[in-house]
Amino acid sequence: SLPPPAGDGVPKGRMGAHRRGEGLGHLSPLPVKSSTTTIVPAALEHLDRYRACLDAVAREGRWLALGQAPSIEQTRAFMANILAGNGVQVFAVDGDRVLGWADIVRPPHAATRHAGELGMGVLKSHRGQGLGRALIERAIADAWALGLRRIALDVRVDNHAALALYASVGFVHEGTRRASHCQDGCYHDAHVMGLLRQD
Repeated sequence: SLPPPAGDGVPKGRMGAHRRGEGLGHLSPLPVKSSTTTIVPAALEHLDRYRACLDAVAREGRWLALGQAPSIEQTRAFMANILAGNGVQVFAVDGDRVLGWADIVRPPHAATRHAGELGMGVLKSHRGQGLGRALIERAIADAWALGLRRIALDVRVDNHAALALYASVGFVHEGTRRASHCQDGCYHDAHVMGLLRQD
């Protein structure tokens, strides 16, 4: 799997308001503020454009643990694992560009298969347009439809935009990991947040 990112970068978490009743059965593209941008389920046809988006966010050198995108082979393997039923992934797509992503990945262990870890990111040029919220709402809905009961993430304590977004869709603070990230020689704490499915 891909190494974990750090939290509108909105990046955070692991490589990304509930709509109960929506999920994998609701796979039509969801509109966002831009009339030309839609939220769509991941497919391998998006591989190159997703990797380019991931690379751009990673090279900001602030929000993700990655300094650059993994190789195309590693990225394909990561996506293939999700598409095999081990999580959910959605993209914000405008024409031939991927503008952002969100994924929730299940661990391989039987005792924790009910949980997933959220990772997401949005291109810097397209933040503040509602893409982060649209991505996370769709990913959460699809995760519940897949059968998950819990979603977790970690996010740098200074990523205020991401913290506000996650809290607004129901994530609660569960703890703080001290000196969790080291970037440019500086150590940063990260908040751990979690969301439980409410039936």
